[in-house]
Amino acid sequence: MENIQKKIGIIGGGQLGKMMIQEAKKMGFFVVVLDPGEKCPAHTLVDEHIVARFDDKKAIRFLAEKTDVVTYEFEHIDADVLEELEEEGKKIYPTAKSLKVIQNKYTQKKLLLEQGVATPAFCKVTSEQDMIKAAKEYGLPMMIKACTGGYDGKGNFLLEKTEDIPKAYKELGKGMLPLMAEKYFPFIMEISVLACRSIDGKIQVYPVAENIHKDSILDETKVPAAISEQTTQKAMALATKVMEVFEGVGMFCVEMFVAKDGSVAVNEVAPRPHNSGHYTIEACMTNQFEQHIRAITGLPLGSSELLKPAVMRNILGEESAGKAYVLGADEALAVSGAFLHIYGKEESRPKRKMGHLTVIADSVQEAAKKAEKAKKAVRILGENESLFL
Repeated sequence: MENIQKKIGIIGGGQLGKMMIQEAKKMGFFVVVLDPGEKCPAHTLVDEHIVARFDDKKAIRFLAEKTDVVTYEFEHIDADVLEELEEEGKKIYPTAKSLKVIQNKYTQKKLLLEQGVATPAFCKVTSEQDMIKAAKEYGLPMMIKACTGGYDGKGNFLLEKTEDIPKAYKELGKGMLPLMAEKYFPFIMEISVLACRSIDGKIQVYPVAENIHKDSILDETKVPAAISEQTTQKAMALATKVMEVFEGVGMFCVEMFVAKDGSVAVNEVAPRPHNSGHYTIEACMTNQFEQHIRAITGLPLGSSELLKPAVMRNILGEESAGKAYVLGADEALAVSGAFLHIYGKEESRPKRKMGHLTVIADSVQEAAKKAEKAKKAVRILGENESLFL
């Protein structure tokens, strides 16, 4: 019989960490979080908060000593110290080995390609000359990506004309960061598939989600995606294959492109619960955060069945930075089937993820209509903005 009295350590106390903790506490786990923010979203929920920088190796070791298993809410952390801890017998999930490969987009794609997983063509670039060469080979438009550290579109440059190569090189760190060029994939839709793997290798795959981005930040997720059954099966099989390649334990999100002919290719993999999986909280038998906690603590995985069609909308900070004020929650929650999540970040900044809302309904179309109404009602403003707009 599995002991549920395990202590869980989480690196990162943002909204993903907070939602992991909410599920862990339901099951009676003791949780310690490491985050530099004294009042991070997870702060009020945890049993213990280690206030330290994410690159503080001593603090990460301290977290591991205090807990039975360590997980994380984002990938941009020191995988070397996690690898050392693993070698010393500490349980780190997803494993430091898989994190190390995934952290670097080039090594991530290289492993996927070696294992027969479809991805857009790519190559390393270290200079403007390399970019010119890649543009000749792949044609334009072409993506230039920083191999490490990018998120929400940061670290990406869509190269549409060769004259912009110096600009791309400059914006992406002038060679200070490892870079890669990627052939532009002519997609008609961006999708993501969440999958979870248990310690004993069992896998649960979630329904395919359709994602719409604005300014490279996820704006809307619709589930199920408006694709054929054949494409759905391809995407779910691809997500299963990715889980096997990385031997991942815990939640992973596989972002994919869908081409006009229904073929799918992997864009990126995230070894953690994901923004596009927030719909699972209300719409699935087992949400992604509970599933992640189950997986890393050795509990059986739950069903990933979709109970009702759902649409999730992100709520971002508006024009001015400052203390966060939430307006219109009453109107948003008056929409039937709407659920509002405010992350509890003290400061609102333009385009910062401050919350999300999910609407469940009998059809995706109905959910999308209601989500639009609820989204128009709710706003998160910085204190410098007029509250009487």
